[in-house]
Amino acid sequence: MSHLSKLEDGRLSSAREIANLFDVPVSLLMNVLKQLASAGYVESVRGARGGYRMAIDPETVSLADMVGVLEGPVRLAECLTEAAGDDTECTCQVMAKCPVIDPVHRVQRKLKDFLASVTLGEIVNYPRASTENKG
Repeated sequence: MSHLSKLEDGRLSSAREIANLFDVPVSLLMNVLKQLASAGYVESVRGARGGYRMAIDPETVSLADMVGVLEGPVRLAECLTEAAGDDTECTCQVMAKCPVIDPVHRVQRKLKDFLASVTLGEIVNYPRASTENKG
């Protein structure tokens, strides 16, 4: 999605082109692009000159959104599930005796909040550190 976000308006990028750029198997990338298209993040254009492009503004897509589409809800432990109201609850049978429940819940909330606070636009526009040797 970062590659698609950097394309000039109207330009498309094929799955093969993206796969070659990032050394990713085409079949895996096609599955990912299909999921992203189903979620409305990318648009697929068919035909000989077809390809993919962003369907929405990168500033409106958070890391939490992307992870949710591709992997499902972020869970640090099997016992954590998404509850109504977008809060996390524990469904573990031994929850009352669990020695790590509070720290796990706190880390889960912080991770979830962090992923929700970072947008694809921030990632795409993040200034890259110089790789030149300054010595």
